[in-house]
Amino acid sequence: MSTPIPTNRRQTPYTKSLPKERLPEWIKSSLGKVSQIENVQSLVKKNRLHTICEEARCPNRGECYAAGTATFLLGGSICTRSCAFCQVEKGKPPETVDMLEANRIADAVHQLGLRYVVITSVARDDLPDHGASLFKDTMRAIRRVNSNIAIEVLTPDFWGGYSNIKEALKAQRERLSLVLASQPVCFNHNLETVERLQREVRRGATYERSLGLLKMSREIAPSIPSKSGLMLGLGERREEIIQTLKDLRSVNCQQVTLGQYLRPSLAHLPVQHYWTPKDFKEFGDIASELGFKKVNSGPLIRSSYHAEEN
Repeated sequence: MSTPIPTNRRQTPYTKSLPKERLPEWIKSSLGKVSQIENVQSLVKKNRLHTICEEARCPNRGECYAAGTATFLLGGSICTRSCAFCQVEKGKPPETVDMLEANRIADAVHQLGLRYVVITSVARDDLPDHGASLFKDTMRAIRRVNSNIAIEVLTPDFWGGYSNIKEALKAQRERLSLVLASQPVCFNHNLETVERLQREVRRGATYERSLGLLKMSREIAPSIPSKSGLMLGLGERREEIIQTLKDLRSVNCQQVTLGQYLRPSLAHLPVQHYWTPKDFKEFGDIASELGFKKVNSGPLIRSSYHAEEN
């Protein structure tokens, strides 16, 4: 595992910072068909659902909707973590879980004619199983509607609830096993950034813990591909990106996405650097050389972008 690299970069409070420059010319989203976007948005609103596509204002949502894919957000719209890059609302979720959410998602999937579905969730550290059963129930509901729909899961780390490390690891494995037993076509958990920037970017999560979860997924279900994603532009250095890719391969992670971090608002971390398309191609080539079976690398790549192309 890599050792944190010291930095002399002055840390400015992100709530008072502004991005260093205007968006470069290569940051252009693919809008897709307006009618398709409106169709999905209308159905999501009607069914009282949440998608990470809308909550995080993904720049590719129009293209994905038109391609028959969408990423649904489980557990409501309020996250118990407070990551400094994320647009999703933070705070205390309602004490009761919406037991009909899975069925409404399945109905929406059917009405939209989706062929590939990604389901993710807000962090629900308040629940005994940290939301693992939400994934299981939603996959079951979707397959009742159409057993041929491919389902990818993008999960939180399922960590917490115990002060004893041994007990915490046992609980994490049980939660992960519950999700993987439903046989998703891919298991995704994002590292988000390099080791040195984890505390600043991912509050409540750690680099080692996330690598451990990815390793655990391969041990529990070796037939299910594992995947992770990185946001670039938060102040990481080239050698740190390469080391992170090596660390992911060390736990047999098989797929990776690399995309440019874009600041959602002035209340979020500022962009420190815009990596060029040439840079992303270089990182993508390095990832392929390291042995990743699928690599998606580009300024507007997100963890669910072209997920159906497994």
